[in-house]
Amino acid sequence: FPTISAPDTMDCEGRILTLESPTFYFTQVYTPNSGDGLKRLELRQIWDEKYRDYLKALDSKKPVIVCGDFNCAHKEIDLANPSGNHFSAGFTVQEREGFSKLLQSGFTDTFRLVNGDVPNVYSWWSQRIKTSKTNNSGWRIDYFLVSNRLAPAVKKSCMIDSGPRQDHTPIMLELEI
Repeated sequence: FPTISAPDTMDCEGRILTLESPTFYFTQVYTPNSGDGLKRLELRQIWDEKYRDYLKALDSKKPVIVCGDFNCAHKEIDLANPSGNHFSAGFTVQEREGFSKLLQSGFTDTFRLVNGDVPNVYSWWSQRIKTSKTNNSGWRIDYFLVSNRLAPAVKKSCMIDSGPRQDHTPIMLELEI
């Protein structure tokens, strides 16, 4: 386990697992959702800041591979209906800015690196709306990020088709390290 402590905001919810190998860290995250009515947006913003600091601390020691549900569609291309969701949890200006700051602090979104601005590729579909998967009305909220210095090693980053199953689809990253 790394000697760097995980963020304490919402940490009691068991949201981070980190594995240390001799040459890199692999960490998984389940980022807090801002909740109905954005009740937890302020806590989410604190989380984003502390989580970014955590990843930067890991990255200062060795490269980092990050995987998980970030509960944020970073750009309009990352969800099917952006115009109606600017005040929805996962697509607020604050959450998107938090994700941008994470990327700007030394991390690469591997899916966009490999695939560019390909539209209509999502990792999550609402279970509340039974036709969301069949209509591909989804969100890309699951990501593989890597330290910028690992970006040249990224060979593949994609969603794996989960068939008719709704909710999250598996994501895959292939590195040559």
